[in-house]
Amino acid sequence: MSNVPPQGVMFPGGSLYVGDLHPDVTEGMLYEKFCAVGTVLSLRVCRDSRTRQSLGYAYVNFNSSQDAERALDTMNFDLVKGRPIRIMWCQRDPSLRKSGVGNIFIKNLDKSIDNKAMYDTFSAFGNILSCKVQLDDDGYSKGYGFVHFESQDVANKAISKVNGMLLNGKIVYVSNFVPKSERVKQLGDRANQFTNIYVKNFGAGITDDRFRDMFAKYGPISSIVLAKHHDGTPKGFGFVAYREAAAAARAVEAANGTDYDGKQLYVGRAQKKAERVSLLRKKFDQIRFERFDKLQGANVYVKNLDDTFTDAKLHQVFAGFGTITSAKVMTENGRSKGFGFVCFAAPEEADKAIDELHGKIVGTKPLYVAHAQRREERKAILNTQYSLRAAAALRQSSITFPTTTPPFVFSSVQAAAAPPPPPRYYNQLGAPINHLRPNPRWPPVARPNGTYGLPVAPPAYRSATRAVQAGPAAAARNSAAHPRPITGQQGAPPPSRPNSKYTSSSGGNDGSGAGAGNGGDNGAPPPPQDPQKQMIGEQLYSSIRKFNPELAGKITGMLLEIDNTELVDMIKDQESLRAKVDEAVAVLQAHSAKGVAVRD
Repeated sequence: MSNVPPQGVMFPGGSLYVGDLHPDVTEGMLYEKFCAVGTVLSLRVCRDSRTRQSLGYAYVNFNSSQDAERALDTMNFDLVKGRPIRIMWCQRDPSLRKSGVGNIFIKNLDKSIDNKAMYDTFSAFGNILSCKVQLDDDGYSKGYGFVHFESQDVANKAISKVNGMLLNGKIVYVSNFVPKSERVKQLGDRANQFTNIYVKNFGAGITDDRFRDMFAKYGPISSIVLAKHHDGTPKGFGFVAYREAAAAARAVEAANGTDYDGKQLYVGRAQKKAERVSLLRKKFDQIRFERFDKLQGANVYVKNLDDTFTDAKLHQVFAGFGTITSAKVMTENGRSKGFGFVCFAAPEEADKAIDELHGKIVGTKPLYVAHAQRREERKAILNTQYSLRAAAALRQSSITFPTTTPPFVFSSVQAAAAPPPPPRYYNQLGAPINHLRPNPRWPPVARPNGTYGLPVAPPAYRSATRAVQAGPAAAARNSAAHPRPITGQQGAPPPSRPNSKYTSSSGGNDGSGAGAGNGGDNGAPPPPQDPQKQMIGEQLYSSIRKFNPELAGKITGMLLEIDNTELVDMIKDQESLRAKVDEAVAVLQAHSAKGVAVRD
C-alpha cells in the first residue's frame, strides 16, 4: 500500500518526521542511515534551547518525495542505538493534528503490542499518518495508543472492524479521539466529582468498625479498606468509597483537618500514584526554585576541600567575609566528599569571599570557590562546552562523506561554533595543495591560454594514468606510443588537453594558446575543482598511503581520473583498491624501465 501523502493534506516535498529517538542519536548517525535510500538535503535533531539535550525527534529533508517514501516504507521502526525509530510524513500545518479528523484512540492493549505491531494491524484499513503506543517513564506500554489516518472515513472503518476485537488475548476498545478539553466540556461538573476518598494520620489504635463509623454518617458506603501490616496492625491510612459523589464531598469538607486522638486528620480525594508523584514533584521543585532564587548570588560552592574539613571549620574559614546563614560540608558514610556550600546574607559578601579565597591553599589543597549553580544550569554549560569541543574536533578532522548531497545541518550551537573549513584543492598528481605539501614543487606559471595555476602533468605521466585505467594489457602499447621527450623541447609549454580541469574547453589543443573562449593574458583564475573529487581524493590518498606511502601522491593522481562512483566503491572495498594500486605501481615501473621519466 502506498504511503504517498494526499495532495493538499500533507506538506508537499520530501520532509519526514523521525521520532522516538535515543537521546544519544546525533545528526551524523541519521545521515549515514538515510543517505542510503536517497539524496538527503538536510536533517536536524531538535534539541532543548537551554540544555542542548535531544528532544527525541528529528526532521529529514530529501531531494524528492520518492526518496522520502522509500525511507518511510523500508526504515520505519528500524533500531537505532537499540530503540525503534518512528517515521511519518512531516506535517507543517498543525490544524490537521489539532482538528482530530481521522484520529482514533485504542485502549486495553496488551503490553507486548508495540508501535510496529499496531501499525501493521491498522495499516490494512488505509494510509496512516502517525501511529504511537503510549509508554511510561521506564519504556513500557501504558496499554493505550493512537492512530491517525488520512481521512475520517478510513478511521470510521477501522473503528467498526477493530472495536471489541481480541488482540493478543485482550478485547480492545477503539473510538474517535476526543481531546481532553472537549472531554471536560462534555462531562461538565462531573469531571471534578469523585466517590473515593483517602484518609491518613489517625494513628495505630483504630479498628475496622471504628473507621467505618467515622465516615458512615456522611452517606452510604460501597466499600472501605483500612491498610494493615502483616501482623494486623494498621498502617495509619485507608480508603473509603461512597456510592454518591455528594457524600464523598461532604466527608472531605467535614472531616479534613479535624482532631482524632490528638492528631490532625487528612481527608482528600484519592489519587493515583502517578498523579500524586507528579503533584509532589511540582511542589518540591517550586519550593527549591524559590529558595534558590532567594539566595541567588549569595550561595557559594566550595570544592577540593581537605579531608579534615568539617562544618565548623568551613564556617570558620569563610566567617571573615560576612554573615553566614549556613555552612555545610557534604559527607557520605561520615566522610567528607570534598565539597560543600556556604550561604551568605548578601551577594556582595559572597563575591568578596570568591575573590579572596579562590585558589588559596587552605590545609593541603587549593580551594575552588565559585557561585553555586542549579544542576540544570551546570549541565547546560557542560553540554555547551562539549558541543564546542566536538565542533572543533570535527573541523580539524579529515572525515568526509563520499556523496554529491549537501552536508547535513548541525545543531544551532555547533553551526555557530564551527565555521566551514577552507576548501582543499588537488593538483593532477593527487596531492592536496597547501595541505600535505606546504609549497608546491612547481611555482604557478601563466598558461598559454591565459589561465594561471600548476602546470599540466607531463605527457608520460598522463599516459601512465591512461594505462592504469585501460588495464595492464594496454600498458606496453601505451608506453610505446609515448616516447621520451627531446631535451631541447623541455622548455616548451606542454600542449593543453581539451576539456581539462585546468584548460578551456573551447580552446585549441595545438599548443598555440589561442583559445576562443579565453584568449590573451587576462589573468583569469583557474576554474574551481569539483568538491566531490576533492573529498574523494582525501580518502583515497589516506587509504593508498597504507599500501604504498612513497608513491601515494602519484597513484592518487592517476586514480582520480576514474569515475567518482567507481572510486567510492574502491574506497569501500580495500581489496579492490589494493589490486588497483599494485596495477598502478606495475605501470609506473614499466615506464621507468622503458626510460620514461616520471616526475615526482
